[in-house]
Amino acid sequence: MGEQREEEWGFSTRAIRTGHRRTPEGEHSEPIFPTSSFVFSSAAEAAARFSGAEPGNIYARFTNPTVRCFEERLAALEGGERCVATASGMSAILATCMGLLQAGDHILSSRSIFGSTTILFNKYLSRFGIATGFVDLTDLAAWEAAIRPETKLLFLETPSNPLTEVADIAGLSELAHAHGCLLVVDNCFCTPALQRPLGLGADIVIHSATKYLDGQGRSIGGAVVGSHELVGEEVFGVLRTAGPTLSPFNAWIFLKGLETLDLRMQAHSRNAQRLAEWLEGRSQVERVYFPGLPSHPQHALAMQQQQAPGGIVAFDVKGGQPAAWSLIDATRILSITANLGDTKTTITHPASTTHGRLTPEERRSSGIGNGLVRIAVGLEAVEDIQADLERGLDSL
Repeated sequence: MGEQREEEWGFSTRAIRTGHRRTPEGEHSEPIFPTSSFVFSSAAEAAARFSGAEPGNIYARFTNPTVRCFEERLAALEGGERCVATASGMSAILATCMGLLQAGDHILSSRSIFGSTTILFNKYLSRFGIATGFVDLTDLAAWEAAIRPETKLLFLETPSNPLTEVADIAGLSELAHAHGCLLVVDNCFCTPALQRPLGLGADIVIHSATKYLDGQGRSIGGAVVGSHELVGEEVFGVLRTAGPTLSPFNAWIFLKGLETLDLRMQAHSRNAQRLAEWLEGRSQVERVYFPGLPSHPQHALAMQQQQAPGGIVAFDVKGGQPAAWSLIDATRILSITANLGDTKTTITHPASTTHGRLTPEERRSSGIGNGLVRIAVGLEAVEDIQADLERGLDSL
């Protein structure tokens, strides 16, 4: 039996082993390189590095061994040729748009995206002549009808935030490419442990590494994964010049997070499934949004393109905002925070937090009502999460 190649490794092996090249010190854990610059053996070597004729470290704004290890590992997990790590998930989206678009181009996005992404598209990119249109995530006909001659990029999150709508990635990929567009998928909620958009035809995958890639709410970071040409040249060029740089320390934290990613995502999904089923039986709850439930409109699609439903559960409580706030305030174990992807369960009111900067019309068009509550189900005992929520539900 011959030696197994790295690309033949299983997912968990790649998540633990890929990217680490031991130094002469023989370290077992990946080292952190907290340096701003690197020393060259000669003036000729320095010139070759800066010109791109020779690979290697140049300046830590855009080349760092710890960051590179994280990039290589995440690219291997997503099935991409290249990954560029960034300072945050939002800077990953910005770097992608700056690297691939120019004045006069058009973005077609789903309505059900993170509130800050909507503001980035509408308020800031529009200042530079890049327009954005919005459509229903799950309506392929609406996507096709809204594509213009100047449309260059289709952007979506699946499952969406916070309603966990699921897009047909393969269908949208076929549509995008038929019209000469790129398909960009935010894979934050699933991670490559549960879903690999590149394998379904997407061109670029975006991550907020802050969430599940870290897994313990410790650091801010982002990543863009795709081809050598699109990501390795165009997006990397923005990072090199504009500098939305991931720190080596944060990259090291994300490396440690990736080691347990597969185990955690399966555990998050199991806990979320049990909680969603329990919530469906509560009289105070009008509707539960979770891809693992047969009542979810895209349940069959989710089970087809995802390994598991993920850890996000949203639900409408009867009584609108007063009831939602009362429920949230009654919790004692759950953390009231808008972050997600933590081992600790978090709870938030999207209409006044993650999507609070949107206009009421924008929230309505995205299906985000005042009674909506989002829970990022952690790894505590499900019975304790249920008991904590039951206190608030019983008071409504």
